[in-house]
Amino acid sequence: MPLLVTGSIGIDDLKTPHGEARGVIGGSAVHFALAAKLFTEVRLVGVVGEDFPPDFQAFLEGQGFDLSGLEVRKGSKTFRWSGVYDKVTSDAQTLAVDLNVLAEAGPQIPGKFAASDCVFLAATHPGLQQDFIRQLDKPRLIVADTRDLWINTQREALLKTLGQVTGAILNDAEARLFTGKDNLVIAGRQIIEWGPRFVVIKKGEHGVMLVAPEEVVVLPAYPTTHVVDPTGAGDSFAGGMMGYLSQQESLDIDSLRNALARGTITASFTIEGFSKEVIEGVTPADVKRRLVGYAEMLRVAP
Repeated sequence: MPLLVTGSIGIDDLKTPHGEARGVIGGSAVHFALAAKLFTEVRLVGVVGEDFPPDFQAFLEGQGFDLSGLEVRKGSKTFRWSGVYDKVTSDAQTLAVDLNVLAEAGPQIPGKFAASDCVFLAATHPGLQQDFIRQLDKPRLIVADTRDLWINTQREALLKTLGQVTGAILNDAEARLFTGKDNLVIAGRQIIEWGPRFVVIKKGEHGVMLVAPEEVVVLPAYPTTHVVDPTGAGDSFAGGMMGYLSQQESLDIDSLRNALARGTITASFTIEGFSKEVIEGVTPADVKRRLVGYAEMLRVAP
């Protein structure tokens, strides 16, 4: 089944210990979609300004995404972000951020997308996430991302969003901030009480944890030795996870565990280059080869 994603599409300036890249394509929806397309068809909903480079749009069109939900807004400018990493394992220091079109009204979901079965809501304002949900029919799976900004400033709106989704995804610091719990299992179960059926907690280089009402799954990161740029890793993880889940009939714990593994693998490709330079060339066969090695690494005797 096609997978709908809505989130930011932007232009990034990046610097890491391995070099820098200026004026490259970025944004949560882009990183997500490039990973998800390795598993399924992707419907992309987002908004950019009239300054969005024509070669960027041509790139998105060349990926096979359904761009019926991409709005190029006249008189507006595209979201821009500039950041630097002192270490590739650290969080980025934001040097500049220009919300531009993201500070305006959100894009509309095309009518032909309303019946989408699986939906990912990137970490936009919780009120905007709720507006997107209202434009949909009854998806089987909705997963929402969030960030510390909304936890600190839009807590009640975020709680309302969580009451309307199947799953939530956030990082370990955000889970602790949101719940006030140091233990991530307890934090995850607290979030489940607010509505989602499962919670995915990203732990960066330390892997990922999934918390369900009665079960917990923990997987390590893929042990890549060539980390160039961690920008978009979390969105790439979500894209691999959701791309796999969109093709499964069940959301049981085995499906969720396998989805975490796929997300871990897609993220491992993204971090090996700036922006799209590695992930755009990855094939399903590449994912399969890396997944086989990852599965073998995890094999233990009971």
